[in-house]
Order: sequence, then structure tokens, then C-alpha cells
Amino acid sequence: MTLRIGARSSALSLAQVELVARALREVAETVVITFRTTGDRLSSLGAAISAKGVFTKEIDEALLDGRVDLGVHSLKDLPSEMPEGLVIAAVPTREDPRDVLLSRSGHGLALLPPGARIGTGSPRRRAQLLAARPDCPVSEARGNVDTRIRRLREGRWDAIVLARAGLARLGRLNEITEVLDPERMLPAVGQGALALVARADDGPTRRLVERLEDGAARCEAEAERGLLRRLEAGCRAPMAGLARAAGESLALRARVFSPNGERMLEASADGSTDQPEEVASRVAEDLLRRGAGLLIGEARAE
Repeated sequence: MTLRIGARSSALSLAQVELVARALREVAETVVITFRTTGDRLSSLGAAISAKGVFTKEIDEALLDGRVDLGVHSLKDLPSEMPEGLVIAAVPTREDPRDVLLSRSGHGLALLPPGARIGTGSPRRRAQLLAARPDCPVSEARGNVDTRIRRLREGRWDAIVLARAGLARLGRLNEITEVLDPERMLPAVGQGALALVARADDGPTRRLVERLEDGAARCEAEAERGLLRRLEAGCRAPMAGLARAAGESLALRARVFSPNGERMLEASADGSTDQPEEVASRVAEDLLRRGAGLLIGEARAE
């Protein structure tokens, strides 16, 4: 069987596809077809991205019209509701979901000098950075991993924050100055996980890739995405969520912030791995009861 895999043309996306292709090599030949997505075009122009699914839209369309058989995505790029006719066929073993700091000085977040400039394109990271270091200005950092690191070295910022998982897949862990503990920097929903997307009616492809499914990663993904749906938070909302599955136990923790990081709501819940949606619902209801909807609305209005 020949499997046509759709992917973005970025180095990170191609590295992720290679992980999947290598795992399937014994059972299928793979052909990679690359796409420049709407999100890629907006990023190259330095535009803020607020719409859902802009990094997956063109690949989703190619899946639905039969040009490709499988889409390989960072789970955090997926919209909270899958397009009709598509399913997440597998969630492979998750990489470390934590964020990391890269600094020119070699200092971690706590030891950066007052006034140090920190770059990030994420409202979630921005809010948590301002909460931890209100004395350090945070400015927009866009572009792929290579671009952001190059601009850091050129002096545009004193430090930047990236996902550890992306650096691991690119073989660039040596660039990291500090791994940020979730106590200080709770990750994005789905960070570190991959989603293999197929047509709902494509039984052969779904059976082929389900061998890559990791039960714990799937459970965590369902809890985090369930939280995102219930909060109705788009990609510009400063919110964070991390689920951890161990044995039959599932723990979910979430935060919602004001855009400037001055206000934060946090909630958590434990439950069973066979009920990730129920755990997500409890956490979301707690946050919404305490005013999370107002904070998310403030972010949308900016």
C-alpha cells in the first residue's frame, strides 16, 4: 500500500512526517505531499493569527477530495471540532509538552536582568511571562523555529520561548537555556502531541495507522481538546491546559488569563482515563463559574 501524506513544508512539519513514515515503513510505502497553508502565508507576512484551523485547512481539503490519505499535524494546530468527514485516526506517543526558554545570555527566566526583551507569538506564553516577570517587556515573535532562533542570535530579543517538543524533533535540544516547569508556564492544549488525520470512511488508512496509537496520549488529547471546546477559546485566547494519564488515573489542570497576565484563574480535576470528557467538563465548568468567559472575551476583543 502507498500512503500519500499531506504536510506543511516547514522543517518541523517534515521532521514530524518522517517520524510517522519511519514507523510505517515496514507496512507501507509513503509519499509526502507538501502544502503552504493559510497559516504559513499569514506567518510569513507577520500577521496575527486568530482563525481556527489555518495551519490545517489546505491539508484537510486535500484529504476530503482524495489528493492525500493522511494528514500529520501538531495536535495544538487542530481546531477543537474536526471538519465533517475527517477523524483523528491516531495519536502517537507524546513528546515532552513543556515550554523552554532560549536566552542569549545563558540566564534562565528568573535571572534575566530587568528590562530583558522576551519574544513570543503566543498570548498564553505572553500572559504567563508577564505574570512571572512583569519587569521584562514581551514582544511579538513570529516565523518558524529557525527564524526565531536566528533573530534571537541577531539581538532582536534577549530571550524567546518555544516548545521543547519542536526542538526535540529537530534535533536542537542543545539550544535550550531552561526547561520551564508547568508551575510557571503551563503548556498549550495538545502541545507535544501529534495528530494523524484521515477520512472517516477510509478504513484501510485508519487500520494502517492505528498501530501508532498511544492510549495515554489519546486520553490526554481528548481531555485537553474537550476543555478547549467547552471554553470556546480560540487560538488567540490566553489559556493553557495539561492532562497527564498514568495507569487508570487522569489529571487535568487549566489556566485562563487576562491578556496582560495580571489576572489568572486556575482549576484542576482528577478522574478516570475512560472518562476524559467528564474530567474536562468539570474543569471547564469551574473556570466558567468563576469568570473565565469574561477573560476569554477580553482577549477576543483586543
